[in-house]
Amino acid sequence: MELSEKTLDRMKTLTGLHGAPGFEDKVREYMKKELSEYADEIIQDGLGGIFAVKKSTKENAPKVLVAAHMDEVGFMVTALMDNGFIKFTPLGGWASDVLLSQRFSVRTSQDEEITGVIGSVPVHFRRGGSKETKIEDMLLDVGADSKEELLEMGINLGDSIVPEVDFKVLKNDKKLLAKAWDNRYGCLIAIEALESLKDTELDCDLYIGANVQEEVGLRGAKASTHMIDPDIAFVVDCSPANDMMGKKDDLGKIGEGTLIRLFDRTMILAPRMREFLLETAKESDAKYQYYHSPGGTDAGSIHTSNNGVPSAVVGICSRYIHTANSIINYEDYLHAHNLLTSLIKKVNTDTVDKIRG
Repeated sequence: MELSEKTLDRMKTLTGLHGAPGFEDKVREYMKKELSEYADEIIQDGLGGIFAVKKSTKENAPKVLVAAHMDEVGFMVTALMDNGFIKFTPLGGWASDVLLSQRFSVRTSQDEEITGVIGSVPVHFRRGGSKETKIEDMLLDVGADSKEELLEMGINLGDSIVPEVDFKVLKNDKKLLAKAWDNRYGCLIAIEALESLKDTELDCDLYIGANVQEEVGLRGAKASTHMIDPDIAFVVDCSPANDMMGKKDDLGKIGEGTLIRLFDRTMILAPRMREFLLETAKESDAKYQYYHSPGGTDAGSIHTSNNGVPSAVVGICSRYIHTANSIINYEDYLHAHNLLTSLIKKVNTDTVDKIRG
């Protein structure tokens, strides 16, 4: 299985975009440009979620929602200090032990991105032994010497901050390192699934795109689901791998295919939907692995919206999500793409009725 140069370029572009929760506009602009080529129309909800529409020629075709999320975990500037340092607060879930001495980028209201590093006290000057540094005690250093200099740079309270990471193809070229695989994976697969289906007559009306603000409580999913009112939904999201110890029972191994997410803290996979996923994966030779998570996805919001929407997650896993640097195996992406497009092609009125019971 080989990755095309076009897909690799999209991966590099998408993961490099600055898109903290509530600041997804750059990702949205890129997705709109890419989706528009293959869409009957583009729609947007009031919070900023964007979706391409591909209509079926069948009357009363069921509506299928495929939803990624555009945002990545980041921070917001909360204070400019007199000595030129910046205080910040999390937007999304961060562990404090992955932040010190990492490079981050502040996006100003003038759309300039300014490099900084999260400061740590040198070991030589620490007192009382090694203690955990809390996020509220960390400072971002962009090289300024005063609050006035920060303001001259264009940095203000409320600006967003995300990791600054160069996209890398590792020596094992199936492994790709970047920031924000959670969830630019989903943005990518939304674009490329629509592209793959451009000449396919579907028995469903397809709404495919991405929500905002997933990382701060699945907020955008509620708005888009109310707007579209789907009959069935597939969420495309990136989950944490836990395969570093090399044990056979490790959960979520990169290189072992797409994920059949049985449950998480926000949703239980319905038995009929599970059978639909497994049947389709086997028919399409999509490699898969079972998965469950202590986290959640937009499916948690979507499946309880309106009168209830049968939902499933078509995901992959990545090592070290919610840190600056994360790694995927691109073959997992290709298997997920195969499964997602196969599922969409199979959805019709009878399929939905069977799943809904």
